[in-house]
Amino acid sequence: MSSQKYASLRYTALRFGLLIGCFAVVYVLCYAHVIPLGVGSSNLMWMVLLSLVLSAPLSWVLLRKQRDAMSVQIVERVDRAKAAINANAGQEDGV
Repeated sequence: MSSQKYASLRYTALRFGLLIGCFAVVYVLCYAHVIPLGVGSSNLMWMVLLSLVLSAPLSWVLLRKQRDAMSVQIVERVDRAKAAINANAGQEDGV
């Protein structure tokens, strides 16, 4: 259970780390002239967008376990919230 306690935080941190890693690779490839630089002053925006496009499918494949753990954590929270709402509704009906 404790491994799932911070599942959302862990997934978000890993996703952000993957984005930063992709940005570093894109940055190196741009300045090594392997891939084209942006037009005019759009170079930074081009690198960020390309990093986002690259990191999305990578995170889908590489972070599957963390995403599943996060989904279990969210389902547990929703179930607890539903139980609390039902308990409160039952108390109100009894009054």
